[in-house]
Amino acid sequence: MSAAQFDAVVDALRRVLPCDRPADTVLSAWFRDQRRLGATDRHLVAETVFAVLRRRAFLTALTQPNPTPKRLAIASLVKVRGLNLRELEGILTEAEKKWAGELKGTTPELTLAERAELPDWVATQLQDAGLSDDELLALGQSMQNSAPLDLRVNTIKARREDVAVQLARDGIDAQPTPMSPFGLRIKGKPAVNRHPLFTEGAFEVQDEGSQLLGLLLAPRRGEMVVDFCAGAGGKTLMLGAMMASSGRLYAFDVSEKRLANLKPRLARSGLSNVHPQLIQGENDSKIKRLAGKVDRVLVDAPCSGLGTLRRNPDLKFRQSPESVAQLNVTQASILAHAARLLKNGGRLVYATCSILPSENDAIIDAFLAAHPDFVELPANVLLAEQRVELDTGTRLRLNPRDHGCDGFFAAVLERRIPKPVYPQDAELDEPAGHAAEDSPAE
Repeated sequence: MSAAQFDAVVDALRRVLPCDRPADTVLSAWFRDQRRLGATDRHLVAETVFAVLRRRAFLTALTQPNPTPKRLAIASLVKVRGLNLRELEGILTEAEKKWAGELKGTTPELTLAERAELPDWVATQLQDAGLSDDELLALGQSMQNSAPLDLRVNTIKARREDVAVQLARDGIDAQPTPMSPFGLRIKGKPAVNRHPLFTEGAFEVQDEGSQLLGLLLAPRRGEMVVDFCAGAGGKTLMLGAMMASSGRLYAFDVSEKRLANLKPRLARSGLSNVHPQLIQGENDSKIKRLAGKVDRVLVDAPCSGLGTLRRNPDLKFRQSPESVAQLNVTQASILAHAARLLKNGGRLVYATCSILPSENDAIIDAFLAAHPDFVELPANVLLAEQRVELDTGTRLRLNPRDHGCDGFFAAVLERRIPKPVYPQDAELDEPAGHAAEDSPAE
């Protein structure tokens, strides 16, 4: 590492560490102002900044009583990356080199939550849900590493085997994902967004766990399907491909910017059945018009994102019990409104990229208690029908520790409107023909 690279790391950390905005957004803006930095420099800066965010509790304890951005950077390079002092020659002052040498043999005392690199309130909620100390620590440690790069092959345009072969020819090691039949896991972090197969729409970047949500919804050709919180449309595009570009697929979102990001992806995909729709909220008239008409609905609800800490480690500093409580209100409202779209026998998948029970089980349990016309379907059985060998029980629960993908939760619901029941005396007092004429339409 050069002195200029080290100075760039420290400057970037100063901008990011307040954690009042998404780290990737802050870094992107900072990089735009640093035109002298090459691709290698930018990669080094980003990796070091995110390493500090992932291990911030550990590094803060090491650098007490003065955890400045510079000291955090030094501690990360020495204790996390394992650089020796020779590699920092010409970068540190003599006093800093002496302190860095002392860090080599230093092990701070940490609480269980700090060792797991999770906020106390998150650790408490997980323990209250039944996680043992060892399980909590293993989960937290699995989120301290960077996430792999997963692709989803667009089956409208290509086969997974053919994409893997072509990528291998171009020096990119792509292995089939262990669970998703559409996925490839890339070794390293090559710039796949510049590859011809990407620009031609043969694949998209999508975490394997996210791909399993589409397999749970299992949309069929010719159906009417709604992606209720479509965002930039990664799951929408997967659903469209599973429908073989037939039927009608609505992509709803409240963000015009996110839907705008879907447009170039949709153009690459070759799909013709996707209809992006900007909505004002879950009460939008566009939604009300579809009530009782839809076959399948995906609700990838807005959430804390705490299942994605490998990619977004700053989220744990930007969320709080109060912000999650506000999200819970939104999640319950969105689920209730989305459920009204389903016809009898229709399927809904509620999903989050969160590991918190308050965003997952609590929302589903409350919904089922209030909606007797819905039953829960077993996720493990539905995945087995899709030839996915994964059994996390009735509800899908994914985490980096056990499954190598982001943390996801999903529950599958089916609407079953009961047949109307008529009073016994109506059968006795009224002729059969009259009873049939007076019965309400099902």
